Amino acid sequence: MSSVLAMTSSLPLLYSFRRCPYAMRARLGLLFAELPVELREIVLKNKPAQMLEISPKGTVPVLQLVDGTVIAESVEIMRWALEQQDPQGLLVACVSLQAKALIEQNDNDFKHWLNRYKYADRHPERTQIEYRQQGEVFLQLLESLLTKNTYLLGSSPSIADIGIMPFVRQFAHVDRQVFYSLPYPKLQLWLQHWLQHPLFVQAMTKFQPWQEGDDVAIF
Repeated sequence: MSSVLAMTSSLPLLYSFRRCPYAMRARLGLLFAELPVELREIVLKNKPAQMLEISPKGTVPVLQLVDGTVIAESVEIMRWALEQQDPQGLLVACVSLQAKALIEQNDNDFKHWLNRYKYADRHPERTQIEYRQQGEVFLQLLESLLTKNTYLLGSSPSIADIGIMPFVRQFAHVDRQVFYSLPYPKLQLWLQHWLQHPLFVQAMTKFQPWQEGDDVAIF
């Protein structure tokens, strides 16, 4: 699947922001499901009225299906896409309750500490090192899972891998030198594998911010 331009589209419509980890995992879910969408890259400081009309909370990603249904949570977008078709078995390859619990821990506990680690100057209650150490509790769990398997929940990738990887990437990129000095060799290899994965590279394709009247960008 490649990026092409067309004049009209009868595909689902995805509002996305390239660097947002939630939007990253939604795009990964669509790519693994081999489902093309019309993509509208947004600027967070200037969100289009069309997006706010269908999802007033104003966060990305937002997927509008052809029938008008709106899915405004990244986990639900991933799951919807893979329920349509799942050629690599990302839903089949894992125990769904395990994946759900792991993603929830990522989205709640880990993301809380990740935000404070990344923006420590905004949260002076603790030092950046202390925030990093709190985030490492989740990294230690992932490391233990990866000592048993190539992927988080088995020998093949699952929705847990693509649902969590963008957040580990964000954590690592706060200070790459520190991250790769931490005692998590399996996690570091897992992250490197995903950063080089062809579908992740494709998910990170740059699009110009969408404006009304632009040609349709197919992702």
